[in-house]
Amino acid sequence: MWVSGRIAMKIKIPESEFTEEFIRASGPGGQHVNKTASAVQLRFNMHKSSLLSPALRARLTKISGSRINSDGELIIEAKRYRSQDRNRADARQRLHDLIKQ
Repeated sequence: MWVSGRIAMKIKIPESEFTEEFIRASGPGGQHVNKTASAVQLRFNMHKSSLLSPALRARLTKISGSRINSDGELIIEAKRYRSQDRNRADARQRLHDLIKQ
């Protein structure tokens, strides 16, 4: 489990540096999908983050590709689970994995 924004020994991104929005998931899942906002969209603005070095920021931009919008936000959508909590943890873990790469 990813705890309180901890990425690595030297990098800790506080929750104030990213936002999470719960959205409705698309695709199969029956009526449950149409009624609940169980998917999460995590937004992390790499260019405004004071915690990333310029080299790490450049590498993360290259790795992330089309997941970065014109405002410099890395957007991760997690919708593989039916639970908000599991999708939230999944999005945070995917951010962790991208930065760790």
